[in-house]
Amino acid sequence: MLVWLSDYLMQFDSNFAVIQYITVRGIFSILTALGVSLVIGPSMIRRLNYHQIGQVVRDDGPETHFSKAGTPTMGGALILVSIAMSTLLWSDLSNHYVWIVLLVTMAIGAVGWVDDYRKVFRKDTAGLSARWKLFWQFLVGIAASVVLYETALGSIETDYIIPFFKDVAIDVGFFYVAISALMIVFFSNAVNLTDGLDGLAILPTVMVGGALGVIAYLAGHSEFSAYLNIPNVTGSGEIVIFAGALVGAGMGFLWFNTYPAQIFMGDVGALALGAALGVMGIISRHEIVLFIMGGVFVMEALSVIMQVASFKLTGKRIFRMAPLHHHFELKGWPEPRVIVRFWIITVMLVLFGLATLKLR
Repeated sequence: MLVWLSDYLMQFDSNFAVIQYITVRGIFSILTALGVSLVIGPSMIRRLNYHQIGQVVRDDGPETHFSKAGTPTMGGALILVSIAMSTLLWSDLSNHYVWIVLLVTMAIGAVGWVDDYRKVFRKDTAGLSARWKLFWQFLVGIAASVVLYETALGSIETDYIIPFFKDVAIDVGFFYVAISALMIVFFSNAVNLTDGLDGLAILPTVMVGGALGVIAYLAGHSEFSAYLNIPNVTGSGEIVIFAGALVGAGMGFLWFNTYPAQIFMGDVGALALGAALGVMGIISRHEIVLFIMGGVFVMEALSVIMQVASFKLTGKRIFRMAPLHHHFELKGWPEPRVIVRFWIITVMLVLFGLATLKLR
């Protein structure tokens, strides 16, 4: 929005041209989203407490979590509001990538809101049935993937590149839609499964989202993309603004979500943020790198898949409890230790993922 305003004001003062720079707007996007989160957060927590919108704890979960019952949830709405306000304020709204990632995030967030509503107000720990949740997630994912496929300017925007190889790009044709939709749904649920401890999911999301913003900027810059030998996706650089909003909103939310949490993000936040990471990875053409950087989310999701498969096939469990963070809790790790160690793992994986840009 301010990009259009600066276009007009530049005829009176050329200094307003600074707003045209993606890097400048990216920084202000972070600060705006952070500021909105910190300002709105306390009043939201008070309102959620007043209306008794508290967390419903599973009966079969770790006993240490029983004390968390009643902690305000659905705080992901704070993240989404902050992201939306900052993105709309600082983005070039003529860029279709901005609208795709923003609308997917909000649409999946709406699915999460329905899930949280059923858990909180109906006191149903199951929430929205898995069948319907997946249906709406895939519907949004397919719609976004079709739009990205139809608006692609060439195969370079749909081919899958392989890290560590300079000239390896796999043309999957229309299967791009199915693969991309699966990726959006996978990361949406992976982040949701990770969101089981105070601050465990939000900081890795911030780190991975910020790194994806850097990659999108490099992919959108013709000189940088040529130097790094990565696909040049025209217009993808504008995703930096959304990524900045995600980082700022996430850090603002972490202020209240750090151990011991004053508020939980709920499915409205976790499902939406996971989908956002998936879309950013797709747009920047670094899906495999996203799997590397988001390794914590991947192993959390795989732990659930492995646990269910093993129990159904053999009647035995691989882990003491899934997702994986519960396994370590039941092994005696204090909650802060699990959280910080998963954060450290994410730092290493994000750095390794960024290194793959040059290791070709």
